[in-house]
Amino acid sequence: MTDRGDAGAEAFASVLAAAQAGASWACTRLWNDHAPAVAAFAAARGSREPDDLTSEVFLVVFDRLGSFRGDAAAFRSFVFSIAYRRLVDELRMRSRRGETVELLAEEDPRRASSAEDEAAARLGDQRALALITDLPPDQRDVMLLRIVADLTVEQVAAVLGKREGAVKALQRRALERLRKKLAPTRTPDAPPDDSEQ
Repeated sequence: MTDRGDAGAEAFASVLAAAQAGASWACTRLWNDHAPAVAAFAAARGSREPDDLTSEVFLVVFDRLGSFRGDAAAFRSFVFSIAYRRLVDELRMRSRRGETVELLAEEDPRRASSAEDEAAARLGDQRALALITDLPPDQRDVMLLRIVADLTVEQVAAVLGKREGAVKALQRRALERLRKKLAPTRTPDAPPDDSEQ
């Protein structure tokens, strides 16, 4: 009898082998399993077109699929290494060309937002993302790769080209910075205690 880890490893190995042999269902499975996390990472890191960037990442992934060797964790690291490089390329290109922003009707400041739009904008995920976005770039990259991409410290080090100790230090500093930001608002305001009066 095999445990769940062995079954999961075997399932990934069979999907990978089928994808490497050109089976479209297997490529679709790899896309479905990894693309949402890549798009979330790209969006959180500032990509203007996270879906386009995700597509570009998977074009490279599928192009290099034949030479890939490894398990599911190694594949996730492989995918996010490519995603990180593509994102860095996009950010460099934007910094050289300057920012151009298309004015969309939904973003027109003269337009009144609906209650639904305002409620959606205040969701907890947005606040958490905003907190992470305010971190210095190195700390932000580490936290996004650890949380959104769900990579290990070793995999993050490989993606960013840093030592594991440096990644741990960046993560520790980021968590401390986040802890300090959240300390005053950690608990909701409580009504005054009548027993103190």
